Amino acid sequence: MPIYEYLCLDCGKEFEVVRPMKEADLPIPCQQCQGEHITRKLSVFNACSGGRVVAGASSGCAGCSASSCAGCKH
Repeated sequence: MPIYEYLCLDCGKEFEVVRPMKEADLPIPCQQCQGEHITRKLSVFNACSGGRVVAGASSGCAGCSASSCAGCKH
């Protein structure tokens, strides 16, 4: 099952949920404040094969030490 990223518009908490694709846009309460104003974030991914990037980000993200792409300096 895919991992979906959500943002609570009430408290600003970002959280991830493993759920079926058919449930991706169904309502889900915030894990922190139980708020109901949630939006699904655009998720990015990176896939490598034989040391080459084959999908997703093509710059130095594999060696990035940021905890999220928002904190990345590339």
